[in-house]
Amino acid sequence: MVLGVLTLSLVGVLILSLSMGAFPISSSKVIFVIFDAIGLPTGEFTYQESKVLLGIRLPRVLLAMIVGGGLGLSGAALQGLFRNPLVEPGLIGVSSGGALFAVIFIVFGSSLPFLSYFGAVGLPFFAFLGGLLNTFLVYKLASQSGKTDISLLILAGVALNALSGALIGLVIFYADDAALRNFTFWSLGDVGGANWQKVGVCFLFVLGPIGLILSQYRQLNALAIGENEAFHMGVNVQVVKYILLFSSALIVGTAVSLTGTIGFVGLIVPHLIRLLYGADHKLVLPASFLLGAILLSLADILARTLVVPAELPIGIITAILGAPFFIWLIINFKKIRS
Repeated sequence: MVLGVLTLSLVGVLILSLSMGAFPISSSKVIFVIFDAIGLPTGEFTYQESKVLLGIRLPRVLLAMIVGGGLGLSGAALQGLFRNPLVEPGLIGVSSGGALFAVIFIVFGSSLPFLSYFGAVGLPFFAFLGGLLNTFLVYKLASQSGKTDISLLILAGVALNALSGALIGLVIFYADDAALRNFTFWSLGDVGGANWQKVGVCFLFVLGPIGLILSQYRQLNALAIGENEAFHMGVNVQVVKYILLFSSALIVGTAVSLTGTIGFVGLIVPHLIRLLYGADHKLVLPASFLLGAILLSLADILARTLVVPAELPIGIITAILGAPFFIWLIINFKKIRS
């Protein structure tokens, strides 16, 4: 029932998001245009409404939903893996590693001939490599004898985030004005440059890892009571760790490369689901995907409508909403530990 309500809410947000913007389109005409595009009988709409909806707004909305859902799901998987509600992709270096490699590709891509062979998948692939590298460095620094110390994990994440930030600054030092402007706006998080090619790349790199994470709900439920207990229940703990880390890095790296750094979605969403519906990952994982898609889509609506005709970077909206929640979460976590 929870998943059904979230799915219907996502459909409602989809229609609302498609209808709102600098060029408003009524909800009925949104449905008419979509039905016409898939070959179903429909009502009347104008050529301009069809072009705006199918060429500009629909790819943007789909990209926001996929990225938001992927970030929410990755956050749920990492929190379940490390058994800590304060863990999220940005805190353990996935986002900063993806951003570093994405910036290297943006700045030096035209001067390194071999990078041109990657084509449209080059940027998300390099961002994935950066996210994966940072994730495994953080994991190795925080692990000893197969066990992960959460305090060391967060400290290692802070250290690698700082190092990645310094290296990003070094790369930007060698960037030209065009690359610098692109990076500045991209670093704040933005889905305004969405097109069907980006949506296709997002589907290519994100759907597989999403399926892998969703298939690990039993293993995450077992890990919730401890790694040793999960091992004695028949869970191959190391394989599960590699699957979840690899999948999360691919999802977050792709998201970073296509939309820039969007923080707090991976932290807020799974925590809200656990607060409302419990910790069973059979529900937490798909619900986190759906709620992440809903929240980022709503943030995109605010980004498009608050300062019309200009747009706010979506990362600013998620940070304004997420930072107070994160502070409350830390305070609440301290109370529980005391």
